[in-house]
Amino acid sequence: MNSGWPHGGSANHAGAARGLYLVTPDEADTARLVARVRPLLAQAALLQYRNKAAGPARRREQAMALLAACRAAGVPLVVNDDWRLAAGIGADGAHLGEGDGALREARAALGATAILGASCYDDLARAEAAAAAGASYLAFGAFFPSPTKPGARRASPALLRQARGLGLPLVAIGGITPDNARQLVAAGADLVAVVSGVFDAPDPAAAARAYRACFDGAGARPLPGPPPQAGEGAQRAVSSRARQEKDHE
Repeated sequence: MNSGWPHGGSANHAGAARGLYLVTPDEADTARLVARVRPLLAQAALLQYRNKAAGPARRREQAMALLAACRAAGVPLVVNDDWRLAAGIGADGAHLGEGDGALREARAALGATAILGASCYDDLARAEAAAAAGASYLAFGAFFPSPTKPGARRASPALLRQARGLGLPLVAIGGITPDNARQLVAAGADLVAVVSGVFDAPDPAAAARAYRACFDGAGARPLPGPPPQAGEGAQRAVSSRARQEKDHE
């Protein structure tokens, strides 16, 4: 399991990944799925296995095949919807949406170091509850019209700014392209989750590089620290002036 991820409202997520959160398409053929995913892993911070069309046996087969590819590439694998499958194959974590089970139950089963994501849609209160229940990251969206989920609820970039105070990495999802991703990164997104923007692109590898480039120069923002103690601001100002005077001597 990935120990670099916080959970439960941790005050520091400096160890968490930033960049492209690659989500798999519904691909029936396991060998073809792995062949499509493997060349893209070098550009991905995380991979989420998601296949709404497959049955339990096929999902397990595909998840295990992807886990081997992810281990070789050093990329964490998160399983969509099914934390029991994630636990059963030793994946790095799970992502849960509405109706996918309780976050607290999943956290207890997967352990403290697992990556546990929560879909929060357009709902800050849901994000607050997910953080309290042990989520590692909070996913918001759709931010733009999405061919993967055409009827998804819409979120605004302002929601990302509001959610920064929860102290967890934020994922933006829904209709994201390399052209519109930068505004979400500027608003506070630590990762952008993409399916069709990569896998349906004429050159998936080039598309993945373009998404990753949206984070160039966008390092992790420090979270707000405790307010300074009385007199600390004045002491810093005096020290600064003293250093300046010494430099001019």
